[in-house]
Amino acid sequence: MPNLKEFFSNKERGQFPEVVVPLARGSATTKDAQDADSSSGLDQPASDEKNAGAQTSNTLTLEALRAEIEADIVASGHDTAYDRKAKVINRAVQDIGMGRYQWGLFVLCGMGWVADNLWLQGVALTLSPIAMEFGVSENESRFATCALFVGLIVGASFWGIASDAIGRRPAFNMTLCICGTFGLAAGGGPNWVGTCALYACLGLGVGGNLPVDAAVFLECLPPNSTQILSGLATWWSVGTLIASMLAWAYIPTFSCESYENCTRADNWGWRYLVLTLGAITFAMFLCRFFLFTLYESPKFLVSRGRQQEAVAAVHGIAHKNKTTTWLTEDILNEIGGYPEETKDKNALSTVDIVKRSLERFSVQQIKPLFATRRLAISTILIWFCWTCIGMGYTLFNAFLPQYLSANSTTYITYRNYAITAVCGIPGPLLGWYLVDLKYIGRKGTMAASTLITGVLLFCFTATKDPNIQLVCSSLESFFQMIMYGVLYAYTPEVFPAPNRGTGSGIASCLNRIAGLMAPIIGIYASTDPLGPIYAAGALILASFVAMCFLPIETQGKQAM
Repeated sequence: MPNLKEFFSNKERGQFPEVVVPLARGSATTKDAQDADSSSGLDQPASDEKNAGAQTSNTLTLEALRAEIEADIVASGHDTAYDRKAKVINRAVQDIGMGRYQWGLFVLCGMGWVADNLWLQGVALTLSPIAMEFGVSENESRFATCALFVGLIVGASFWGIASDAIGRRPAFNMTLCICGTFGLAAGGGPNWVGTCALYACLGLGVGGNLPVDAAVFLECLPPNSTQILSGLATWWSVGTLIASMLAWAYIPTFSCESYENCTRADNWGWRYLVLTLGAITFAMFLCRFFLFTLYESPKFLVSRGRQQEAVAAVHGIAHKNKTTTWLTEDILNEIGGYPEETKDKNALSTVDIVKRSLERFSVQQIKPLFATRRLAISTILIWFCWTCIGMGYTLFNAFLPQYLSANSTTYITYRNYAITAVCGIPGPLLGWYLVDLKYIGRKGTMAASTLITGVLLFCFTATKDPNIQLVCSSLESFFQMIMYGVLYAYTPEVFPAPNRGTGSGIASCLNRIAGLMAPIIGIYASTDPLGPIYAAGALILASFVAMCFLPIETQGKQAM
C-alpha cells in the first residue's frame, strides 16, 4: 500500500524474476507499423497470408529486434540511447499484451473521464441557484462555466508537460487530489467572485485528467486493442449521470424558489451538490492511491537514466497480467548502449524533457501532418471537427438545465436532466461495436451520429412541451456520446506515430478553447434564449459535412 513518501517517488516496488524468459521464447509478432503506407498515414489491410505468417513466425532474435528498432529510429527522426531503449520497451509491452493491469487502468483512468464531465455538468447544474443567491442574472451566471474552462485549459497545458517532467504517477494522483480539494472548498463559496475563482482552481485539476490519464493508458495499451479508447467515453456519461442524479436529489428540495429574499440559509441545494461531487472526486483519488499499484512509465524512467527501475516496471506489468516478458537490462544495453558508454546522452534533463514536450507543437512536428494532400485534408478536417464540436457541445450541454427550466418546474427540470444523462450511457458502447462493422466503420458511425445529433438540437427548439424536449435531449445525448467516443478513438489512428501527439494535442487544445468561447457567445451574441441552441446545431451539422469528406477510413487498418 502506498505511503506519502511514495506519492512523490518514482521508485518501483517489487521484483518479479519469475516472469523473465529468454528472448527466444518471446513473441515474434511482426511490428505493427512495418508495412506502413506513408502516403496515407496508415497501413494497408494485412492479407490472410501475412496474418498466418505472423502467428507462425520464427523465434524473436536480438538481430531481428535490433532491425525493428533501427526502422523505427529512421521513421521518428530521433536517434539517442533514450529513443532506442524506449522503443525496445514499447515492443516488450506489446508482447505482454492486454491483461489485468490494463483493465485496472481502464477503470482508474475512467475516473478521470468521470471527473471531467462530472464537473462540467455539475457546474452547469448550479448556475440557476447560484444566480439567485448571489444576485446575478441567469445570463451572467454563465461566467461560472467560463471560469471552469479557464482552469481546464491551463490545467491541460500544465499537466501534459508536468507529467513528462516529474513522471506519470505523481501527476496521475495529484490531478484528482487537487480537483477534489478545491471541489470541497467550492461548496463553501462565500460570494459570486469567490465561487467562480474556486471553480477555476478545481478546473486546474480536472483539466489535467484527460492528457495525463490518456498518456498512462496508451503507454501500456497493446496496439491491437486501441478500439478500447472508444469505450472510455462511456465514463463521460457516468459522470453526467452522477451529477444529474445528485442535482435532482438536492436542488429542487433545498433551493430558493425565486430571486426575492434568497439567502444562503435557504439555498443549500447547490452547495450540497458541489460538496458531494468534491467528496466523490476525492474518494476516486484515494482509490487510485491506495487500491492499485501504478507502475511509473518505463519510458520516463529510462529518460532519467533509471534503467533498472524501468525494467522492474515492465516486469511488474507482466506479473500483474500473469504472463512473461523477455525484457532485461542486458537487452536494453545491447540495443541502446551501455550506461557507461552513453552516460552523457542516456538520461534526459528536466529541461530536455520539457523541450521535447513543447517540440510536439513546433513547426517541425506540425509540418509532417501536411506531408501529403490526403493527410493534409484529414488534419484540417479533424481539427475543424474538434473545434466545432467543442463549441457546439458546450453551447447546449453546459446550459441544458437553464433551457429545460424555461418551460417546467425545478423538480421536472432536474428529473428530465437525469433521464437525459442515463440515455447517454449506452452510446459509446454501441459506437464501440459499430466501428468495426463492414461498410460502416469509423467514418460511417461518426457521420451518422453527428448528423442525428445536429438534427435533434433543432428539434429541441421546435416545441415548448417539456415531454417532447425530454425525448429530444435524451436521444441527442445518446447519439452525441457515440459521436464523441468514435471521434476520440479515430483521431490518433489517422495521424502517423511520430506526430500523433502533436495532431491529437492540437485537436484537444482547439476543443477546449472553443469550449471556453461558448459561454461568452452564449452571453453576448444573442438576446434570443434559443440562439445558442441554433448555433450549437449549426456547428454540429458543419462537423457532419466535414466528416463526410474525411479521406481516410481506419477500420481494419493498423496505425502507422
